[in-house]
Order: sequence, then structure tokens, then C-alpha cells
Amino acid sequence: MEFHDRAQDIEDELQHVRGALLDDIIATLGPAEPICLPPTATVEDAIAQMLERRQACVLIVDTDRRLTGILTERDVLMRVAGAGREPRRTALRDVMTPNPVALTAHDRVAYAVHCMSVAGFRTVPLVDTERRPIGIVTVSDVIHWLAQLFPEAVLNMPPGDTLKRPHEMDAG
Repeated sequence: MEFHDRAQDIEDELQHVRGALLDDIIATLGPAEPICLPPTATVEDAIAQMLERRQACVLIVDTDRRLTGILTERDVLMRVAGAGREPRRTALRDVMTPNPVALTAHDRVAYAVHCMSVAGFRTVPLVDTERRPIGIVTVSDVIHWLAQLFPEAVLNMPPGDTLKRPHEMDAG
């Protein structure tokens, strides 16, 4: 009976996680305030802001503060350093990803997970109805949120341990 009770507890927790994934909105992830710069700013300016604020991206906005692009750590590595460009002389407009996918704080967490898992994004901008940036959500935000939802039985497992212990649970 102990096995059945534990298995039922885990199944109940997984149902809770599934429900949260489909019902919780991105605002529950506690998105960070974005760094916004104009397209004429330099990569050096962007890197300084990213380091100061400990963020993985900069959002590029037009004169009306609408999202027009994104520059991520990966872009700095691949499009700037890897391409031999000088950060001090390279404008964001020359190396940004234009018209990035963006979500709203009221979209479901599942949409953010989809962008991250299917498209490979590590950072997703959040915008208002005018496409003005209001936040960013990261893979770390999603992982922290998941960690709060996951079954204690799984979170408290020692490293390298598995659920496949025949004397406590079946291998199914």
C-alpha cells in the first residue's frame, strides 16, 4: 500500500504541474525589467548594460519605444566576436535579430516553454499591446517556476539517484 500511496502522490503532483503549465500566465514567472537601447547604440554599450544588470539580452527599440530587435549573449559571441567585429564600432542594428518573437505577460507559461524548446530561445521579450517592451522571461525563470511545482519526492533525490529502485517503486 505504501508504494501505491507514493505513486498516487507523484501522479497528483504531476497533474498539478500540467495544470500550472497550461493555466499559469507568464507574469507569475516574475519577469525582469528589460534593458532597452536604440538601434544606433553600440555593442559595447549593450555589453556594459548586460553586465551591469546581469541580463542575457538587450531589446532594441525605435523612437516610439516599440520593439524592433534583440541582441543576446549568443549574438555577441557569434555575430560580433566570432565575426571579428569591434564592439565599440558596431551598431546594434547591424547585429541584432530583427522583429523578434515576443509574448505578453498574460500569455500562458506554455507559450514561453514552446518558444524555448521548439525555437531554441533562451530569452523571450514581453511586450504590451503597442509592442513596447515590459519585461523579459528567461529559461532560468521557467526552471525556477518548475522547481516550485515539482514533486518533493523528485526534488529531494540525491544526485545520481533514480526512481528505478525495485524495492520502492516499479520500473514502469
